[in-house]
Amino acid sequence: MTGLPSPTLLTPRERRELLWFLLGALLLIGAGIGLRDPWPADEPRFVLVARQMIESGNWLFPQRGIELYSDKPPLLFWLIAGAYELLRSWRIAFLLPSLLASLATLALVWDLGRRLWNHRAGLYSAIAVLFVLQFMYQAKRAQIDPLVTCWITLANWGLLLHCLRGPNWRAFWLGCFAAGLGVISKGVGVLALLMLLPYAYARLRNWPGVTHTAHSAWRWSLGALAFLAPILAWGGAVLIAAHLHGAPEYAAYVDDLFLRQTAKRYAASWAHVQPFWYFLPVIVFNWFPLSLAYPALLPRWWRDLRAHEPRVMLPLVWALLLLVFFSIPSGKRDVYLMPALPMLALAMAPHWPEILRLRWLRVSAFALALTLGLLMLGVGAWAALGQSSRFQAVLAQRDLADLGAAVWGMFVAIGALFVVAAVILRPRRGVAALLTGLVGLWLVWSLWATPLLDASSSGAAIMQRARSLAGTGTEIGLVAWKEQNLLMAQGPVRDFGFRAPWTTQFERATHWLAEDPAHRRIFMLEQAMREMGACIDASKAVRVGHANRREWWLLGSDALVPGCTPGVKDAGIDDDAEP
Repeated sequence: MTGLPSPTLLTPRERRELLWFLLGALLLIGAGIGLRDPWPADEPRFVLVARQMIESGNWLFPQRGIELYSDKPPLLFWLIAGAYELLRSWRIAFLLPSLLASLATLALVWDLGRRLWNHRAGLYSAIAVLFVLQFMYQAKRAQIDPLVTCWITLANWGLLLHCLRGPNWRAFWLGCFAAGLGVISKGVGVLALLMLLPYAYARLRNWPGVTHTAHSAWRWSLGALAFLAPILAWGGAVLIAAHLHGAPEYAAYVDDLFLRQTAKRYAASWAHVQPFWYFLPVIVFNWFPLSLAYPALLPRWWRDLRAHEPRVMLPLVWALLLLVFFSIPSGKRDVYLMPALPMLALAMAPHWPEILRLRWLRVSAFALALTLGLLMLGVGAWAALGQSSRFQAVLAQRDLADLGAAVWGMFVAIGALFVVAAVILRPRRGVAALLTGLVGLWLVWSLWATPLLDASSSGAAIMQRARSLAGTGTEIGLVAWKEQNLLMAQGPVRDFGFRAPWTTQFERATHWLAEDPAHRRIFMLEQAMREMGACIDASKAVRVGHANRREWWLLGSDALVPGCTPGVKDAGIDDDAEP
């Protein structure tokens, strides 16, 4: 049995602190929900899949347009679709899973810190996670990563309670089950079980404070069953249903989901190729402002490890194992490492009171707050006065030329908030000044910027323009399209496959158009038009506009050259790649 003391009940003051923290986190993460539609790259894809689940009634085999979607397990899609069924609003439903998952992650970090150390250590760790730029950005988006981070943190919660405050077999089994849910969210939930490696090391080396479990092989085995339960329940249903369907596309779905998107993707990545050291800048810049504490933590962690402190060693080594795991394959994205963030903050838990009193940290945070504020003020004022043609070109490219004053006013407002916070709180409270400025940044972004940018970022404006040009009763066929085009389309619309080569999509679309040229039009990416070569008379195409870094056109039958067959080597380009 471990010698760690049991956590005491919260005092009234501690309960108030926790309540205020959770309400503040809810405000920061939830601000802006309902004010925008899904934005690329991934949000329109996930929401489109969830919407088609509801429309088709097929919740087992996700679809993107007319094709099965096998790139990701379905748990996030189920949650988004379920939220819509409850709320009947896509603008709220699509962000709700990320909001709840992020709040749960913060609560778990606090609770682990409280149980392993004390209330204040847990609260500071949770605050540190909340303000990390990557965490807040992802928490406010409909991505899989906040959900898988939540499951992995819950898994670590159960494993750490068992390994450091155990035996606690119920917590252990819950942790294993949560790791299984992480697998059917993104496949990497199994990595939570790596926590057993540093535990086994500490146990073999007789470190104090770790759980000793004798004659418990069957209980450990139940953990494996708990882990496999959600995986087998879903995977078994998919395999049986695919076999009963018998169609080749269902067999291809199974092969792609269970093999290509897991082991093959890890062993031979085909996207997001990055060097081995790619994540080092991520843990410095994307994990700002928590990363400001690294210089003070390194010597303290070294002392903890020499003192055989398992409460620091287990979460810290686990985070390092994740870093190594994701650094090995050539394909990397910054969000891959996000599940390590809560455990890294937990490893900092016992040192927060001492670190926050360091003068150099407080002065550095103050200087950063003041610098960021002055920089934002300067950029906003310079652009608002019309002194930068480059800034104006950026606005014009996003169809925001008429809203320049509002955009640059946003910069000025954020900068002013940073400066005011720095002036009022001064260097003695430099950390508070920096965090206050970040609160202002996220609130301005959520309540001011997202409604301003929504029409152009979501694809709503371009699809409304396409509908206006095509006419009310005209059916629009999509060629070389992106998910936001189908999701935000108005009126009757048709697609001819997403992964299908552009030539295949174009050939299908031309046959479809020829069947009823008076009531059909093709909506097409400019790059694909160029690759169709002489098969399209560009002088007769109608430009729809620019959106999401792309030009879009509308074609009638008069813009197609009769009898022409494009000979293009393209196999379909998806530069809004999967996470």
